[in-house]
Parts: sequence; C-alpha cells; structure tokens
Amino acid sequence: MNYKIKSRIWIEHENGVLLGEGRVQLLKAIETTGSLSRAAKSLNISYKKAWDLIDSVNKSAKRPVTINTVGGKGGGGAELTDYGKSLIHAFDDINKNCWAFLDLQLEKIKNL
Repeated sequence: MNYKIKSRIWIEHENGVLLGEGRVQLLKAIETTGSLSRAAKSLNISYKKAWDLIDSVNKSAKRPVTINTVGGKGGGGAELTDYGKSLIHAFDDINKNCWAFLDLQLEKIKNL
C-alpha cells in the first residue's frame, strides 16, 4: 500500500495568522510582479483579499513585510522588505523540514 501524510503548516500570532502557504505564495508573487494588484491577479484572488492578507501579515509581524507605494500617473507598486524575504525563507525551510520529518514518521506505519 502507498500511504501519504496530509498536513498544512501555518504560524499563528495572538492577532491571527502570520504565515501560511497562501500568504507565502502571495508574498512571492509580490516579489515577482512588484505589485499587489498583479500578484493578486496571478493567483486568481481579488485585490481586496490580497490586501486583507498582506495587512494581516504586516499587523502580526514584528516589522513591516512589504513597502507599498500609492498609484498615480506612473502606477503604484509593492515590494518585500528584507524582513519579508527572511520570513519567506524561514517558512519554506520550516515547511521542507516538516515534510522530511513526516516522511520519516510515515515509515513507522509502512513497516507495521
């Protein structure tokens, strides 16, 4: 038999969720596109939902995760702070290590 463990990881704070896979995908899309609007579009989510997610991350984080510039003649934009980039790397590392651990634990079931 071929068994799999299913799991999702997120990091919570007293104010709510700091990071999860969806928020990290959005942060990565902002880094790639340079815009919250384009990032939301690339992930097929509404701008409002993207704004709410980023606002939640920024309120739960120790420091700002994004720098936003208001639109206008040249258009606005968004970019990640160094802290935001560090959060992405830390979350990806936690996620990868968690899956490696879970795969090892699954061997206990497979070997019964």
